[in-house]
Amino acid sequence: MKILVLNCGSSSIKYKLLDMETRAALAQGGIEKIGLTGSFLKLTLPNGDKVILEGEILEHQTGIEYILGVITSEKYGCIRSLDEIDAVGHRVVHGGEKFNSSVLINDEVIQKIIECIDLAPLHNPPNLNGILAIKTLMPSVPQVAVFDTAFHQTMPDYAYMYGLPHSLYEKYAIRRYGFHGTSHRYVSKRACEFLGVPYEKQRIITCHIGNGASIAAIRNGVSIDTSMGMTPVEGLLMGTRSGDIDAGVLTYLMEKENVGFQAISTIVNKYSGILGVSGVSSDMREVSAAVKEGNERALLALNIYNYKIKKYIGSYAAALGGIDVLVFTGGVGENQIETRKIVCEDLAFMGIQIDDTLNKIRGEETVISSAGSLVKIVVIPTDEELMIALDTLNLLD
Repeated sequence: MKILVLNCGSSSIKYKLLDMETRAALAQGGIEKIGLTGSFLKLTLPNGDKVILEGEILEHQTGIEYILGVITSEKYGCIRSLDEIDAVGHRVVHGGEKFNSSVLINDEVIQKIIECIDLAPLHNPPNLNGILAIKTLMPSVPQVAVFDTAFHQTMPDYAYMYGLPHSLYEKYAIRRYGFHGTSHRYVSKRACEFLGVPYEKQRIITCHIGNGASIAAIRNGVSIDTSMGMTPVEGLLMGTRSGDIDAGVLTYLMEKENVGFQAISTIVNKYSGILGVSGVSSDMREVSAAVKEGNERALLALNIYNYKIKKYIGSYAAALGGIDVLVFTGGVGENQIETRKIVCEDLAFMGIQIDDTLNKIRGEETVISSAGSLVKIVVIPTDEELMIALDTLNLLD
C-alpha cells in the first residue's frame, strides 16, 4: 500500500509518499512561496540529491497538482499512475475538543475542521485547502486527518483549564490544547520500542525542541500535560515565539506602544524568542556561532532557552511522580549536543545522568544516559509523516 502524506502551510506544502510494506519514502519534498513571487518545488531524489523546480504556484490546489505531476513524471517520478496511491493522510493542526484521534475524512469531519478555524486561523485553512484539493483531484481516494492536538486531549481538566471565568471556556472553548501531538506520540512509542520497555507502564517526558518547541508529560501511554497552550505561543522560548509571558506585559505594551492586538500577536509570534532576545537569528546554529564570538545577548538567549527546558522537565517529573524515560527530538533535540548536556546537568537528584561520550551524536536513535543513570535518556529523530501514514493505514484496515 502506498500512502501520500501532505502537510499544507499558509504558503507551503510538504509531502512524502510512503510504501507501507517497507516504510520506505518513495518520494519527498515541498513547495515554498505559494502565492508569492519565486515559488518553487524542492524534491529529494532517492540518492539524496536535491532538485529545485521553479514555477508560478498561486494556490494549494495548483501546488498539489504540481506535486502529483512530479511523482508520476518520467524524469522524477516513482509511480506510473495516481491509481497507485491508496490513500492520503493530512496533518491538521487544530481539532479543538472535537477530535481526540485521527479520523477518516467525510463531509461532517470537514465541517468540524471549519468550525475549528477560529482556534487556528493561520493553520487550519491551508490544511483544509489540501483536503479539498485532493477531494477534487482524486475524489475516489480515502483521506485521513491527523490532528496535532488530538494526543493531548487526554489531559485532565485541572491541567488544561486556565484561571479565567468558566463562562469564557463555555462560550469560546478557551483552554490549553497543546500541539506537536503527532511527534510526541511517535517518539514516546518509538523510544519504548527502542529500549525494549512496555509503553503502557512508563513515565516519559518528551522534548520536541527546535524552532518551535514543546515538552509533554506522558504516563502509561497517555499525555497528561504539555507546554503549549490554546495556541503554540505558550511554553518554552522558541525561535521567534516568546513562550510563557505575563499577560499584563501585553496590555502594558498595548498602552505604551499604542498598538492593537494584531501588532501584539506579531510581536510574540514573529519577533520574540531566540530572535528577539539575541538580535541575531532564530536559527540556533547562527546563535551558537555568535556565542563563540562573544555575543552576550546570544548567550542570554541560549541560557533562557536551556533554562526553560530544564524547568519544564522538573515540573513534569513532579506531575508524573517520577520519570523513567527522557526523550530528545526535533531539530535542536536531535542535533545540539551542548543543549542536551546543559539541560541534563544538575538533574542527578532526579536520577538523570548524561554520558558525555554517548551524547556526541547527531540525528541518530541512541541512548545517551550513563550506566548509573536511573532514567534512560534517548535521542529519537521524529517522523511525523510516518505516524500520519500509520494512522491512515490503521483506519483503512
